[in-house]
Amino acid sequence: MSCIRFNTPAQRRQLAASAPARSQSHDPVAQFLSPAVTESKIARIRRLAADPNPRIRESAALSYHAPEAVYAALAHDPVASVRACVAKNEHTPCDILRELAADPEESVRAWVAINYFVPADVMQRLADDESGTVRALVAWKASLAADEAQAALH
Repeated sequence: MSCIRFNTPAQRRQLAASAPARSQSHDPVAQFLSPAVTESKIARIRRLAADPNPRIRESAALSYHAPEAVYAALAHDPVASVRACVAKNEHTPCDILRELAADPEESVRAWVAINYFVPADVMQRLADDESGTVRALVAWKASLAADEAQAALH
């Protein structure tokens, strides 16, 4: 197996430019920061979202840097696992999570239920979901919030 670098010249320049800041920082996290999001990265995510392979579309759905239009398109993907990836992504806009809360696939609604950033009105709707699994996940998430509130009092 060979070690081949796939960084573009622009990526190599960007990494080199940020190297002094990373190496001089006392913050250990600064050593591992990703390069800034560029238009070429956004274009790559758009291409991934249009790929015929659903596994590739899943990776686009999980991206933290996808444009809202990409999340919206992937929320209507014919493959449930792609929609589930949109539902579990913490960067998916709330309106798209609202839409996915009515998805016909139980697994998609379950991922919406455990997404930390789902709006309260969606959680209330999911608390009455036809699926016992989805209702149980809503109850579990509510119990976590109650435990956290109780711990904050002590």
